[in-house]
Amino acid sequence: MSTDGVAFEQAIPIMRIFDVAKAHEFYLGFLGFSVDWEHRFGENMPLYMQVGRGGLKLHLSEHAGDASPGANMVVQTKGLADFQRELSDKNYRYMKPGITSEAWGSEMTVIDPFGNRIRFIERE
Repeated sequence: MSTDGVAFEQAIPIMRIFDVAKAHEFYLGFLGFSVDWEHRFGENMPLYMQVGRGGLKLHLSEHAGDASPGANMVVQTKGLADFQRELSDKNYRYMKPGITSEAWGSEMTVIDPFGNRIRFIERE
């Protein structure tokens, strides 16, 4: 905690989704997240859910006003080469991410079926 009494916790990005099955295929099947919880205000209402893996939490929402598709986020990562190998071994038909070397470290970018970009970066 800082001396002024202010403390921040982890930010949790909201990612706009349009198809629950495709979101599950990408976030659960490909990236290896698990569902922490799901919520709908009623039957035949949009889904709002939290997925997580390790310390990373994401909110996925079908609600039109929650987020815009095409978001771009950075996730500080350790063990990026191991994660890339894990994803490569899954042979996901829609994405074969590689690692690039950048001035700030190693980076691997994935793009979900809705145009949201996640940049996993490991500082060197």
